[in-house]
Amino acid sequence: MRRLPLTVLSLAVAGTALSACSRNRDVPRELAPSRMTSIGVNSYLWRAAVDTLSFAPLITADSNGGVIVTDWYINPNTPGERVKLTVSIIDQDLRADALRVAASRQVNQSGVWVDAPVAAATVQKLEDIILTRARDLRRTTVGG
Repeated sequence: MRRLPLTVLSLAVAGTALSACSRNRDVPRELAPSRMTSIGVNSYLWRAAVDTLSFAPLITADSNGGVIVTDWYINPNTPGERVKLTVSIIDQDLRADALRVAASRQVNQSGVWVDAPVAAATVQKLEDIILTRARDLRRTTVGG
């Protein structure tokens, strides 16, 4: 049983470093941790998720519903496997339980893509990356 390579997560971390964050200067500082959004979900979680998944092509990015779905992504270092990610943001507050990540993985067996398991630790690591990025964005936006 093969696990999702750590290089996919490394690419996600690299994607967060390359993206810029936006700042809404019209929102009072005391509202920043939660409900600071004109979209349907927490704007920090949304931006962090988009930044983190920027390495993969997106199929859906619905900020009102809080759902991001990537297309299948093949890491050039592991061409025999691919991954598809879904991130759901289910609240306007910046909390760990406001974020859900699901991953699907397939391996190529004789030219046919076959479903394969994804390690739970991989999904947890991706959630942690998004949450850390969201907290960093909040700190940067509200000045510390």
